[in-house]
Amino acid sequence: MTVTSIGMTSAIQGLQQALEAFRRPGVQLGNWRWGVRQRMGAVRDALVAETGQGGEGWLAAREVGLLRERNALLGRLSALGRQVLENQDVDEVRTELHRLLVDVSHHVQRLHDLAYDEVELELGGSE
Repeated sequence: MTVTSIGMTSAIQGLQQALEAFRRPGVQLGNWRWGVRQRMGAVRDALVAETGQGGEGWLAAREVGLLRERNALLGRLSALGRQVLENQDVDEVRTELHRLLVDVSHHVQRLHDLAYDEVELELGGSE
């Protein structure tokens, strides 16, 4: 699987910044909600852009697991999208989005680990 690291990194950072904007004085709730929703779209786009490489053997199983994990993250992101716009408990929404960002970051790390293992397998790895 491949993911554009720069695109995902900037999407995660953008959403983190949007979540923290709520604490700044003068930021209206409606504007905050809309900004967060837009940044969530960037994270969704980065997740959707992941592509499988059709790995072999044990790498294929890990790749399938990562695809399932990605789909679960997309489902959570979709559910939270509605909550950002409708839920009156903004702190609860922010907490859930922070949890999601941690999980997305872990997912990206697992993607990088898989890519590393694919290269190691192609090169023969260390004995």
